[in-house]
Amino acid sequence: MKTLTEKEEELMCKLWDGGPMFVRELVECHPEPRPHFNTVSTFIRILEQKGFVGHEKVGGSYRYYPVVTREQYSKSTLKAVVKRYFNNSFLGVISTLVKNENLSDAEVEQIIDLVRKGDAAGSVEKDNNETK
Repeated sequence: MKTLTEKEEELMCKLWDGGPMFVRELVECHPEPRPHFNTVSTFIRILEQKGFVGHEKVGGSYRYYPVVTREQYSKSTLKAVVKRYFNNSFLGVISTLVKNENLSDAEVEQIIDLVRKGDAAGSVEKDNNETK
């Protein structure tokens, strides 16, 4: 899956949260100073070319909707980070989080419990096999 720029991701979040929208509605979702209509329209066309957004014709206008879910994108992004920075090792990710004290003892215990129950083991093994 292709990656998104910060501005593209911002628009995708608006579509994921708000559902299908016209460009003018996407412009109105922004705080002042709002981006120009043409700027948002250009980003939406790029998102459509990348395969993240689709459209439906409504009257003389187009309403845009997400084709890729937030979950699909976040999973793909996480896999890319794990592959690029942790040599495809989810254990490396957890180790880094623990070493940097970003995980509390309770969170570490929850991870251990998930692995013991087998809930996480199947998912981690499956994800590792998919990225190889």
